Amino acid sequence: MRLSLRTWEVRLGIVLVALSVVIYSVKYLLLGDPENTYQYIFNALGFLPINVLLVTLLINELLGIRAKRERLEKLNMVVGTFFSEVGTGLLTYLSDRDPNLAAVRQDLVVTDAWTPEMFSAVRDRLRHHRCGVAVGAADLQDLCRYLTERRGFLLRLLENPVLLEHESFTDLLRAVFHLTEELERRRDFAGLPESDIAHLAGDVERVYGLLIGQWLGYMEYLKRNYPYLFSLAMRSNPFDETASPVVQ
Repeated sequence: MRLSLRTWEVRLGIVLVALSVVIYSVKYLLLGDPENTYQYIFNALGFLPINVLLVTLLINELLGIRAKRERLEKLNMVVGTFFSEVGTGLLTYLSDRDPNLAAVRQDLVVTDAWTPEMFSAVRDRLRHHRCGVAVGAADLQDLCRYLTERRGFLLRLLENPVLLEHESFTDLLRAVFHLTEELERRRDFAGLPESDIAHLAGDVERVYGLLIGQWLGYMEYLKRNYPYLFSLAMRSNPFDETASPVVQ
């Protein structure tokens, strides 16, 4: 890009340089002592690179923090949209078919009393939980219909560039797309052999495990930043059998 005298940056630079010249000229005319003036100019010029370095680092750090915060906000908006449109319903469906859910259900009933340490402790316990899902031909048919109806939304979600910075959420979307493609390739779920149903169940369990982790992280984010959104998410908790959107 070619600089022009009409650009505000160049005009500002000219004004600042001219202002420095005026100040030093006034100092020389009023106080005399040109040697002292020259010495002061060189001292200032000597410190200028250090000053530029400090200001540049500080400004870059502040701008980096601000940009990171803005990207995080946009990213969590995308994650929230995913759970509103797809994730919560999918998590409800899969958790209802988790034969081992009773062992961890209470750990996933998030409340206002939860602290960051509690979220961290639940994550540690979930690492030892096998996210199994018992699905049959009818369940796979329902999953296929559910995901196919939302394929357009998921594709638009992938077009969002901020997702490139969220590896774990990208892994979840990749697993969901793989499951959707696997299910769409089957025409007759009733006639599938047990070996193929077991294969599809593995794909479902992969989605389920990743989905739980993302949901828990999103709940922690809402509790920390948006209490009113956290309230609705808490009242829509797919793991809480007593959850109701109606405020009692």
